Amino acid sequence: MHKSLICLFLISLIFLAACGSKTVAPAKNTGFYFQEGEEFFEKGLYRDAIASWEKVRDSYFSPELNTLAELKIAEAHFLGEEYIEAAVAYEAFLTNHPGHPRVADVLYQLGLSYMYQILSVDQDQTSTNFALNTFKTLQERFPQDRRHEEVQIYIDRCNNQLAASELNIGVFYLRTKSYSASVNRIEGLLKKYPNYYERDKAYYYLGQAYLLGGEKEKAVVAFNTLFNDYTGSEFIHDAQRFIEKNN
Repeated sequence: MHKSLICLFLISLIFLAACGSKTVAPAKNTGFYFQEGEEFFEKGLYRDAIASWEKVRDSYFSPELNTLAELKIAEAHFLGEEYIEAAVAYEAFLTNHPGHPRVADVLYQLGLSYMYQILSVDQDQTSTNFALNTFKTLQERFPQDRRHEEVQIYIDRCNNQLAASELNIGVFYLRTKSYSASVNRIEGLLKKYPNYYERDKAYYYLGQAYLLGGEKEKAVVAFNTLFNDYTGSEFIHDAQRFIEKNN
């Protein structure tokens, strides 16, 4: 009986030691993998860094390290020019940590991640809209942010891109003789995007759509706006030739 108690006692000690080792090991592993990620990151080995930080993120040992690992993973994706993955990582961070002190930084980086995904004006503009909404959110939530002017520039670029996309569609309708649809698109962009960089170009095509659609008075207004408000426009000469040809 005495020997049995001693055996049970020894087994208990071994079990406790094993349990104790399991609580210590994750700390060592987490620290090791985090530092390993840092070393890979410094060498520009972003995918290797991400692999190391993912082990930290998934360890659940330290909430602080887990959160930092999430940020590091997103940054590594961004610097590795993996902008889709970076956007996903930044979005996940905002969802998981909505009140984190670095939310403004994350919104800024998220906006840039979408900016780098923007396609030409004749293609889908989903990324443009995502970038625009992200930067607007940053401005609204953090009006005193040090990047306010820079963010406004990105907002203007997004609006200009969306306006140019609308004009591209309007010109397509014009060339396919869908004059009413062309007018609706171009008038719409002129109202929605008052600071569009190429408004002279828009009036040039709007005048054509009106004239070819049989609305001569509105065509005169559109062309006169081009002639009077944009005196240095490269489209004035082409507009004059178009009017002469179609009168």
